[in-house]
Amino acid sequence: MGKRDVLEREQREAFRDYLARKRLKMTPQRMRILDAFLASEGHLSSEDLYHRVREVDNTVGQATVYRTLKLLSDSGIAKEVDFAEGVARYEHGFHDEHHDHLICQRCRATVEVADERIERLQEDLAAKHGYRLTGHSMCLYGICPRCRAKE
Repeated sequence: MGKRDVLEREQREAFRDYLARKRLKMTPQRMRILDAFLASEGHLSSEDLYHRVREVDNTVGQATVYRTLKLLSDSGIAKEVDFAEGVARYEHGFHDEHHDHLICQRCRATVEVADERIERLQEDLAAKHGYRLTGHSMCLYGICPRCRAKE
């Protein structure tokens, strides 16, 4: 069993535990939505996830996907990211390390990036102003190589 399989199994257990604490049931629909989310890569909107789930089970409604995605977010399995495009997107909340995002302003391609120097600089900046960081999100916007090649 690979690292990803173990991580997915842990996430399923964590979601079951979260639902139990909230006195909610792990329904077949919620399991399909969770499976589709865990199998995804990148940054999904609720609409994206809805379409992926419908490929497996066309009886699952959009409202069910939206509500379950909220539960996934509240449980820490999903993390909402705001790319200033007017739609909430979600990524896996269990990344090994913090990361930021490079976003193409034309095609919306997104690349996850991590740089320890930037992380230290942000912490130093917060400390200089008397803050203790509890989290942050950084998005850098530009034109990706594929779109620049079309110019």
